[in-house]
Amino acid sequence: MNAQLKKGILDMLVLAMLEHTDRYGFELVERVSRHVRMAERTIYPLLKRLRDDRLVVTYLQESNMGAPRKYYRLTDEGRTYLRGMKAEWTELHEAVNRLLEEAQREQA
Repeated sequence: MNAQLKKGILDMLVLAMLEHTDRYGFELVERVSRHVRMAERTIYPLLKRLRDDRLVVTYLQESNMGAPRKYYRLTDEGRTYLRGMKAEWTELHEAVNRLLEEAQREQA
């Protein structure tokens, strides 16, 4: 998959995973990588950028599995941004499907 396209999609997927539940980094890696191929090292720079853009905030929480975990929480600004991304995705998805269907009809 094209790297730039994948980057935007990963942003949207990570924000969507945080829409209703705070999550820690490795949990996000596991959940997203079930559906989209990505390396673990991809997620942490993405999360840092989302934090720098004030779309998410972080906090530490004790873990019974060892060291405290850094959790990510969607901000109000992040929720607004995610709504816009979802709307753009829907519009793009519908337009691409229409064009693909049109091209297929032309071949018939």
